[in-house]
Amino acid sequence: MTDIPGSPGSIVVVGSINADLTTTVHRHPHPGETLLGGGGEISAGGKGANQAVAAAQLGAEVHMVGAVGSDTMADSALVHMRASGADMSAVHTVDGPTGLAVITVADDGENTIIVVPGANASVDADYVDRHARLIEQAGIVLLQGEIPADGFNRAVDLAQGRVVINLAPVVPVGHEQLRQADPLLVNEHEGALVLEMLGAPTTETDPSTLVAVLLGQGFPTVVMTLGADGALVGDAEGLTAIPTPTVEAVDTTGSGDAFAGALVAKLADGHSLVEAARFAARVGAFAATRRGAQASYPTLVDDLPTVTA
Repeated sequence: MTDIPGSPGSIVVVGSINADLTTTVHRHPHPGETLLGGGGEISAGGKGANQAVAAAQLGAEVHMVGAVGSDTMADSALVHMRASGADMSAVHTVDGPTGLAVITVADDGENTIIVVPGANASVDADYVDRHARLIEQAGIVLLQGEIPADGFNRAVDLAQGRVVINLAPVVPVGHEQLRQADPLLVNEHEGALVLEMLGAPTTETDPSTLVAVLLGQGFPTVVMTLGADGALVGDAEGLTAIPTPTVEAVDTTGSGDAFAGALVAKLADGHSLVEAARFAARVGAFAATRRGAQASYPTLVDDLPTVTA
């Protein structure tokens, strides 16, 4: 395959593509406990693919760099990406299984997720180098933590535009590359783990303090998502609280990825980080009102919830 060249306003997502196996339970089981559940459907997922679809459905020019396996799960993993309009010329099929996420959703909307890398493990430095021109020409390169560290590091090294990193899960990557994030996008738990990885562990749990400490570690900007409490944007001007609409959560699976995709879509369109985060909070809230990950994401014709006083 030949990459379609990117443009100054394009987003290149270098990340994971999964098939999601989703089950539902009244509550999450305790260790050693067996519960009866429902569901069992297979749907499209993977943090990279989720974020690519979220951005593409909002009108952004998106190119996906990733891999699926040679199994029957691949079609399920790509169904929404194909429909979203994202460029898939840098998505290849490799021998073996497609990445798999096993998701359990409780009645309160909270979820647990176990990820099996599968084909995503092939997205290493050599794989990324095959798409160097596409990454170099991108306006924004968006990365997560579900591909090999050398692939992650190489993508950052190739990027000549803005780098946005949602290091989820928090895995060991190059410290120099990680600090290129503008912004670093994390939740509270991930923020603390990033600090620990950088050799600056903290017992602080206050989000404002965590964002300030991350800025002190050399990140030019930080966005910390806080679930129903919205988000915090930290930059050279200080901290800005981002409210989120009040919604009845049905399934929070992929809501954080919806936030990330919406954030970069607005950044690519020339909006400020605070403006982009305000929009992203509305998109993330919308996604929480529907089941699934990519299936829950809005398009340009959907009405987003608004923040009320």
